[in-house]
Amino acid sequence: MSGHSKWANIQHRKGRQDEKRQRVWTRVVREIMVAARTGGGDPAANPRLRLAIDKAKAANMPADTIKRNIDKATGNLEGVSYEEIRYEGYGIGGAAIIVDTMTDNRVRTVADVRHVFSKYGGNLGAEGSVAFQFKHCGQIILAPGADEDQVMEVALDAGADDVIADADGAIEVLTSPVQFEAVRDALQAAGFAPEVAEVTLRAENTIDLSGEDAERMQKLLDMLEDLDDVQEVYHNASIELA
Repeated sequence: MSGHSKWANIQHRKGRQDEKRQRVWTRVVREIMVAARTGGGDPAANPRLRLAIDKAKAANMPADTIKRNIDKATGNLEGVSYEEIRYEGYGIGGAAIIVDTMTDNRVRTVADVRHVFSKYGGNLGAEGSVAFQFKHCGQIILAPGADEDQVMEVALDAGADDVIADADGAIEVLTSPVQFEAVRDALQAAGFAPEVAEVTLRAENTIDLSGEDAERMQKLLDMLEDLDDVQEVYHNASIELA
C-alpha cells in the first residue's frame, strides 16, 4: 500500500545524529544499562539488550565498553542507576509528541522537558494524553530504489505485518516487536540494507506542517532531542521544510 513521504524527515534526523555522534554513546550506554538491569545481562535471553548492543556496535562502541556497562547494570560493577520516564505533550498545530528519557534525577529531567515545551511553543500534557495516537511496533525503512515486490515477498514471508511504499520511493516495513529481528535479518540476508531499523512508537495518523509552523515544530523537536536525559522523541508531524 502507499503512504506519505517520510524520507526528508528521516534524513534530517540522521544528519543530526551524525553531527552529535559523541552523544550517541551516552544514550546507548543508558539503554544497555536499563535493558540489562530489567531483563538480565544475557543478550540471548533479552531481546531489548540485543537491540541495544546492535545500536552500540553500529556506533562503533568497543566490546569491552559494552560488557563493562552490562556488568554495572547487573551489579557486577558499581555504576549509576537510571530510571525510565515518559512524557507526553503537544507541539505546533496540536501535533502529538512523546519524549522517552532515562535519568538519575527525575526532578531535573521534568524541569528541562517542561522548559523546552513552554519556550518553543508546545505544551507538556498529562500521562496518556497522546500515547493512544501511537503504535508500538518494529519499523524498517529502505532507501528509494529497492524493489518493492521483492521486499514485500521477503518481509511478509518472515512475518511482517505490512509493507508501505512511500510517495518518494522509500519502502517501510512494519512488524510486531516480537517479529522485528526475524524480519530485519531476513531482509539483510536478501541484500536489503535498512536505513532505519528499530522498535519504535509509530504515529497512527500524521499532521501536515509547512512554512513557519514546520520550522517551529522542527526547532521544538531538535531542542527536546538535545536534552541530556532524552533517549527518543516521537511525534506525528509530517514536516515540510523549505
